[in-house]
Amino acid sequence: MKQAYVYFMMNFANTVIYTGVTSDLKKRVYQHKNDLFPGFTSEYKVHKLVYFEMFEEMIEGIKREKQIKAGSRKKKLELIRERNPSFEDLYPKI
Repeated sequence: MKQAYVYFMMNFANTVIYTGVTSDLKKRVYQHKNDLFPGFTSEYKVHKLVYFEMFEEMIEGIKREKQIKAGSRKKKLELIRERNPSFEDLYPKI
């Protein structure tokens, strides 16, 4: 089974949050940062990785992503602030 990462990306003004799930966090964030696919993240310049969680199996990651997406923006910001209070880009650390 593939591991999974649930992650949040933000724009540099920290006004837009994107939630995603992937099996290859480094590759997926690179794709977001370089606007390799048209869509929400390229349109809103969502290039900063500010939060992620790792799961042993993809099904767990998908469940968590759905749980997070069903929550409020306030809850997402609380999660980010718990682990990354300065909203720094975590990409160089992965």
